[in-house]
Amino acid sequence: MIFFTSDTHFSDPRILRLDRRPFVSLAQHDEALVEFWNETVGPSDEVWHLGDFAKGSAETVSSMLSRLHGTKHLIIGNNDGAATVGASAWASVNHYKELLLEGSLLILCHYPFRTWNQIGKRSINLHGHSHGRLKPMTRQHDVGVDSWELRPVSLAAIKARRRRATPPGPAAVAE
Repeated sequence: MIFFTSDTHFSDPRILRLDRRPFVSLAQHDEALVEFWNETVGPSDEVWHLGDFAKGSAETVSSMLSRLHGTKHLIIGNNDGAATVGASAWASVNHYKELLLEGSLLILCHYPFRTWNQIGKRSINLHGHSHGRLKPMTRQHDVGVDSWELRPVSLAAIKARRRRATPPGPAAVAE
């Protein structure tokens, strides 16, 4: 199975204050996110992390990556330093990626777009960066942990949430 996430901010002391995540310490935050990730993602699954993975040394980043299930891909975020970008555990590292999954063209970037490739042909923009604070456009989804109970999310779950949030009528049919 393929999952998406972003903005884990492992080992980043600012995250508790900036996003008001419900933890008393950074160590508790990091342990909880590792536990939620590994409850969701199996060892043979794939995860696309859409940026802002972790702060710290190469050793800190490598240690964190080794604790997380799945084959991991990084889409670089504004807080991903050289230690994160250069970690050998990533299966791939990009700033932007287009991925065909379950019949949908996915446009992956850390940042949300105003418009994107094949938007008129029903492509989907998955992003992070906004920590659940940005009102999405149609077929645009924040996959950050702040929007998904602090864990990675599947495309099926993303689409199901959008269907539940769409009011009845013509818009529901178009979705």
